[in-house]
Amino acid sequence: MESSQDRNLPASQRKLDKARADGQVARSQYLGHLAVLGSGSALLIAFAPTGFEQLKLALSQQLHFNSTSIELPGDMILRMQDLVSTGLMMALIFAAAALAASVFSNISIGGWVFSLKPVMPDLNKLDPLNGLSNMFSRKKLFDIGKTSFLMVVLLLVSAYFLYGSFDSLALLIMQPSAGALPHLLDWLIKGIALLLGVVFVVALIDVPLQIFLHKSELKMSLQEVKDEAKQSEGSAEVKTKRRAKQREFAKRASIRKVPQADFVLMNPTHYAVAVKYDDATMDVPIVISKGADLLAMKIKDIARSHKIPVIESPSLARALYANTELDAEIPTSLFTAVAQILAYVYRLKANLRGEGPAPGDVPKPHVPPELDPLTSPLVSGAMA
Repeated sequence: MESSQDRNLPASQRKLDKARADGQVARSQYLGHLAVLGSGSALLIAFAPTGFEQLKLALSQQLHFNSTSIELPGDMILRMQDLVSTGLMMALIFAAAALAASVFSNISIGGWVFSLKPVMPDLNKLDPLNGLSNMFSRKKLFDIGKTSFLMVVLLLVSAYFLYGSFDSLALLIMQPSAGALPHLLDWLIKGIALLLGVVFVVALIDVPLQIFLHKSELKMSLQEVKDEAKQSEGSAEVKTKRRAKQREFAKRASIRKVPQADFVLMNPTHYAVAVKYDDATMDVPIVISKGADLLAMKIKDIARSHKIPVIESPSLARALYANTELDAEIPTSLFTAVAQILAYVYRLKANLRGEGPAPGDVPKPHVPPELDPLTSPLVSGAMA
């Protein structure tokens, strides 16, 4: 089993994409806290004067009583409804701003990710041993330490702020409600600004730290990189089979080119190779179609239907089939053998046009033994 120390290679793009699809991206909860507090503070500073003015007006109206209020008790309920509506409207504005800021802060680091996998049931999470190992993991202990440190700092800063403003805050009790509200607003803004400064410093450290930890968790070992490359490209056996199928498809598609051939070599039934040569555009003859068994019979039928000479030359047909790719030049070691067949075909075509004598018997060109699958085990294995 590979240890975490073996995982020292950066994660591949494929692993990063898979982790993202699983909902695993870098997130900083403190950046979310900063965004929520920052948006709330901005709204508080921007709309607090108007909001507190409305609240002061509402309080003065609701706390004003006369004989009508005594005669109509339902009027108190209406007053309470108006006051609650005002408070709810202010709370909804703050909640909407906090929600938007929280979503934007999360997207700003890891981007938008939609995945249901993190909320899907996972029986492995019910394993108590697995749960204990997660509780005491390095990341979990680091998070606990970081949160504890932040709590201590916030408590110290809050204690310092409260201790310094305790006297002025106590004096607000002696003032009328309408006059105390501006002082209370000013006290809240100072406290939130101080709190915001602490969270800002923590978020400034936590954001790059979370990105680093996320990339560290996804680091790969050398064996994982090799396995991923093998999965991406396929094993040697799979690639060999794929190439064989591609060659077979190419052979079947090459049948359409048979009518362009100058002649077809047969073996006489197992292999067929269609050869073309144009002295004006080609330096060497090329193989434009080839096939075995049923495909060979198909090539022969098409050639005869287009009055293309079909020559039986078993060893040369086998050698060309085994050693030449489609639309490729024939090997130099077979130049002489193919030239002899080509000369015979030219004499045959001239005779058919009435321009020369019969060419005689089909030549039996010499084929190097190492190129004939029947005599060379190496070529025979390659064809198989």
